[in-house]
Amino acid sequence: MSGADPTQAFGVYVHWPFCLSKCPYCDFNSHVRHVAIDEARYVQAFTTEIAATAARVPGRIVSTIFMGGGTPSLMQPSTVGAILDAIGKHWTVAPDVEVTLEANPTSVEATRFRGYRAAGVNRVSMGVQALDDAKLKELGRLHTAQEALDAVAIARSVFERYSFDLIYARPNQTPQEWSAELKRAIAEAAEHLSLYQLTIEPETPFHVLHAAGKLVVPNDDAARTLYDTTQEICDRAGLPAYEVSNHARPGAECRHNLVYWRAHEYAGIGPGAHARLDIEGRRRAIATEKRPEAWLMRVESLGHGVVTDDVLSREERADEFLLMGLRLAEGIDPARYEAIAGRPLDPLRIKMLAAQGFVESNGEGCLRVTPAGFPVLDAVVADLAA
Repeated sequence: MSGADPTQAFGVYVHWPFCLSKCPYCDFNSHVRHVAIDEARYVQAFTTEIAATAARVPGRIVSTIFMGGGTPSLMQPSTVGAILDAIGKHWTVAPDVEVTLEANPTSVEATRFRGYRAAGVNRVSMGVQALDDAKLKELGRLHTAQEALDAVAIARSVFERYSFDLIYARPNQTPQEWSAELKRAIAEAAEHLSLYQLTIEPETPFHVLHAAGKLVVPNDDAARTLYDTTQEICDRAGLPAYEVSNHARPGAECRHNLVYWRAHEYAGIGPGAHARLDIEGRRRAIATEKRPEAWLMRVESLGHGVVTDDVLSREERADEFLLMGLRLAEGIDPARYEAIAGRPLDPLRIKMLAAQGFVESNGEGCLRVTPAGFPVLDAVVADLAA
């Protein structure tokens, strides 16, 4: 990757918490409102929180900006422009900054793409989720497969870089169906795809249906077959997994997400945003108020929306470094782990996991999880962290 030094990457995450409807599988901090959102008031609050955050971590060079949600493509392009202007006012923005905006692939939101591009967005990530109308309806999505493909085509014409998400391991999905859908997606995808296995999250409508036996998802063996199908097809197409659920052509990885997985610093702006910031030599885990209206009032009265601000211990930092870094195909540098933890990884545990075929050295001193290890990643991380 060119440009900003990846060892000093600094990201800014901006959370727009509103959606047109709540998807039944989603446990993200997203909210449906049936009255118009006062975007000007939110812009002022975002600007205030950006200024307060920059005062705590001045002098950073912003290498990536990510507008997530919720549904950021419900924002007017002028709102996006004002937020980006505020970031540029309070920090230095790298000349090759990656600016991603998450979007719903509906025709209404796709018409705003040129406005977002003019505002400074240079990468869009679309929540397509399926290329089958019946499956989209089951997932609670408001767009059709054709509408999604039309939005992808518009993104292709407006942005140099674009990506979209699909959900697999859906109810009754066969490897043959998924294989055909994935190949169709790859033909549209260009450089990046995010492919997530459907998980049943607590306190979602899907969780209630699943508990009642009305929603049956593939069992572990069937899900593993679908996972293996995913890896095989993407590898053949030149889109290998660079992270458990993310596939890209070499050099086309989402640089903002790499900030998280490589345990660099990032600011969190907006309702329910999280941050990891180094202040006075200590790594702080920061989170803001999740409820949009409560966050707004908090920022307007206090100048920020922060509700938790904890110093992470060396052990907590080291665990987080392992948990995030081993999701990447490139793995982690054990020397960096030792510098964070104050102790090395246990060589006997590494040797045992290597003998089982779950981890390996990449030849440059990095420790990484093997393709055989990724399906049992949680167990590998727990073993190394013990």
